[in-house]
Amino acid sequence: MRRGLVLIHWIAVVGVAMSGRAVAAADSAPVARGRYLVEEIAKCTTCHTPRDEQDRPDANRPLAGSPVPFMPAHRVGEWADVAPRLAGRPPGTDDQIVKLLMTGISRTGRPPRQPMPQFHMTRADAEAVLAYLKSLPSREAPEPGR
Repeated sequence: MRRGLVLIHWIAVVGVAMSGRAVAAADSAPVARGRYLVEEIAKCTTCHTPRDEQDRPDANRPLAGSPVPFMPAHRVGEWADVAPRLAGRPPGTDDQIVKLLMTGISRTGRPPRQPMPQFHMTRADAEAVLAYLKSLPSREAPEPGR
């Protein structure tokens, strides 16, 4: 009888451990997809990651917000001078961020200022991007000269 209880307990423990791994793996899949979309496809780090002294993206503050590193050759309507922090908690609610990524319309009801592109992602990709952004530590970039 005791052997049977030990076996049942062992099966329960292994089952919980395995289900925890499955949940962790399932939770990490959207984050990995979001990272790929942010870093390799949309290239968000180009504008949203501060630069170090050698003008390279600062790996210690990914997507912490930064002055936009380039200007248009000719005057362009409302050009954004600063790209906001996206790491940890992007500006806006989860629904607003997903809507922006799916429709290209920001929380103001207008497209984002250039050079930010108007994305038209699927809901799954937009939610993956949001999951990745929320997985990053929220580190504000220091003001220039500090």
